[in-house]
Amino acid sequence: MVTNAASFGRSGVHDFILIRASAVVLACYSIFMLVFVVSTPQLTFDIWQGLFATLPMKVFTLVTLIALLIHAWIGIWQVLTDYVKAHVLRGVLQFLFVVAAFSYLVAGFVIVWGV
Repeated sequence: MVTNAASFGRSGVHDFILIRASAVVLACYSIFMLVFVVSTPQLTFDIWQGLFATLPMKVFTLVTLIALLIHAWIGIWQVLTDYVKAHVLRGVLQFLFVVAAFSYLVAGFVIVWGV
């Protein structure tokens, strides 16, 4: 059996399920935001701030951010594995992506929770 170096022992089925589950979360968030924007007659800063001030919206936003990072990590890993054959370059690119993704997660947490 072939093991996936970037998955830390997970199988392709696990990655498949993660990418589909994260896509569902991203689709639900996108649909919710689209419906909110379309159904709000006048979108002001106070309404927008009120939406993101609620606990369920903060949690939904952070879950969506995590789903986005999972989705992107699996996609980037697949693209780099397929198209970047130099192991050192692929490792550097994966490291840079992980640093960027972690930075986005921290920034998202700070922005949503106002820490």
